[in-house]
Amino acid sequence: MVPAGYLAKRVATETSWLANDQVEDIYALSNCISDDFADYTEFWKHNGFWLFNSPAVLRDLAEEAGLDLTGTKLFYYEVFEQEYHETGHWQPVLPEDSLHTDVQIPSAKQLEGFDIVTFYQSPVPECSCLSCNHMAEIVPVNRHCLLQTFEEAYTLLSADVFKDCEPGPNRIFAVYSLIEQ
Repeated sequence: MVPAGYLAKRVATETSWLANDQVEDIYALSNCISDDFADYTEFWKHNGFWLFNSPAVLRDLAEEAGLDLTGTKLFYYEVFEQEYHETGHWQPVLPEDSLHTDVQIPSAKQLEGFDIVTFYQSPVPECSCLSCNHMAEIVPVNRHCLLQTFEEAYTLLSADVFKDCEPGPNRIFAVYSLIEQ
């Protein structure tokens, strides 16, 4: 897994629309259900994975642009080095080289699970197959609507379990909460 960056999200806690009683909230990277803190891409402070290199860069942007972080949760993400294509093969994932990518690794983090995210039209994370496409109704997920292990994510993608979701390619992201010290 490669450090991808940070993002502040407004975590959705209303999950009655999802036929899975185990899911309490949605920690998905996608902006479809748990909103990003703002439409941050217009400020060009993000890195080549379209996330932030550090919490400080994200907070500085919010302050400079007058963006409200109240009610958000800060996440740290890592991405698997390859993405899965609908043609049944894996290809390397690299950050967009025109954007500076130097992610600061958090000193204390807690793995929450793994998300499957589509990247069809742009380098920006698009949809989470588990929440946006209701795949959490079919495959076992944890209380945050994430897969428990990397092996599950890799195996499910390789077996084309997500083939009828949003078009790919699909990337596997490790989702971490930051632990206050």
